[in-house]
Amino acid sequence: MELKNHFVKLEIQEKVAVVTLDHPPVNSLSPAVVDELDEVLRHLEAKDEILAVVVTGAGPKIFVAGADIKAMAGMTPAEAEKLAETGQRALNRLADMKKLTICAINGLALGGGLELAMACDLRLCAEHAKMGQPEINLGIIPGFGGTQRLPRIIGSARALEMLLSGDPIDAATAFAWGLVNHVTPAEELLPKALGLAKNVATKAPVASRLIHDSVAEGLTKTINQGLRLEIQNFHKVFATEDKSEGISAFIEKRAANWKGC
Repeated sequence: MELKNHFVKLEIQEKVAVVTLDHPPVNSLSPAVVDELDEVLRHLEAKDEILAVVVTGAGPKIFVAGADIKAMAGMTPAEAEKLAETGQRALNRLADMKKLTICAINGLALGGGLELAMACDLRLCAEHAKMGQPEINLGIIPGFGGTQRLPRIIGSARALEMLLSGDPIDAATAFAWGLVNHVTPAEELLPKALGLAKNVATKAPVASRLIHDSVAEGLTKTINQGLRLEIQNFHKVFATEDKSEGISAFIEKRAANWKGC
């Protein structure tokens, strides 16, 4: 697949893909950017050798400052519905990816920007970052998953406060509320995200995928259904070569040579 790379840049570092949104001046999620992001994610889905994905924004101050508001001004309800469907399709692809996904929030993450970040498994942010869902200030609501992912991450009360006030929160509050995993100085953000990604990329690939699947799918089930899913995946992993290699390496006090099967 030949990628456009107009607004979404892709770089491969070892077994980690770095996806950078570059749409000046504020990296807004225009329909063209969303389409290109979806294309890049489809490309990465098919790459078994890529074990983790880091998503970030170009520039020092802004991750993604929402959608293209000017483009929304003349939209009909039908066109708005299509935009939401397109955006959710791309972000669902990111959320459903069978690889670890990490968002490095390098600045403002507003509206669609925060929705994009929430579609990732882990979120890190720079100390100066701010996050919010300001759609209510425009007389609209989030359309790329904000009303659904935000309460699942930080709880309904805090999510409603953010959604109904439209006020952004700072990095310290985001960390305290569990919206981000780590807060770092700006210059350390991408190295920290890449370090996490590359660390995971050194682990047993099958076990990593089954852990990811167990957590993601388990959250859609009752606790008993989730526990049964864990048993099923525990059974699967014991049939792998990596299980034998991992235990042998531990006993023999050497580094494991994972086969991914």
